[in-house]
Amino acid sequence: MPRIKDPAAFIRRETTVKPVPHAEEIRLYVADEAMELWQKTEEDLGALGLDPPFWAFAWAGGQGLARYVLDTPSLVAGKTVLDFACGSGLVGIAAMMAGAKSCRAVDIDPFAIAAARLNAELNGVQLDLDMTDLTRQATPSADVVFCGDVFYDRQMADAVAGFLDRLIDAGIDVLVGDPGRSYLPTGRLTELGVYEVPVVGALEDNEIKKTFVYRVGKS
Repeated sequence: MPRIKDPAAFIRRETTVKPVPHAEEIRLYVADEAMELWQKTEEDLGALGLDPPFWAFAWAGGQGLARYVLDTPSLVAGKTVLDFACGSGLVGIAAMMAGAKSCRAVDIDPFAIAAARLNAELNGVQLDLDMTDLTRQATPSADVVFCGDVFYDRQMADAVAGFLDRLIDAGIDVLVGDPGRSYLPTGRLTELGVYEVPVVGALEDNEIKKTFVYRVGKS
């Protein structure tokens, strides 16, 4: 049985509040070291083989999207937004700070939901949090959907591809933030912005990642 009865307390205890390097208007609860936090999560849950704590870091694609949204508030002002695979909630927080009407932040990891809630409170915004696998659900209702760092492996990329098709067919504006990961569907993307984003070197192949923001088109 899981031993962590209060994920929020675990997050507060094991992370530090820091400004996001490429979007310093936003602060997050983040981990200083990935493997140590991962090990503590497994120990406290009494389980092995858990997914990495994606929620505990400001990944390159999310930082790029957050910066683009903060610098382009007309993209979200007065609109309903969906932050897909939200992790820390970074992009949704940026959208709310830029004037979005509402933001539904969705992830399948309960720790991500807890972290996004804490991070939203920390930044004085509200996210509508939902632990749902949207790739297996009906097309969600939104004006704009953000997908940061979702093309990190083949299984995830394949699941996301069909989801993106349904969003585009529904006339929803879809933006992706990505530093050029292996399974990025480059043939259907239009570049909107490019940034040099500071990241955790132990998690990436460099301490600065050239990161792109794209609009997604039909496949």
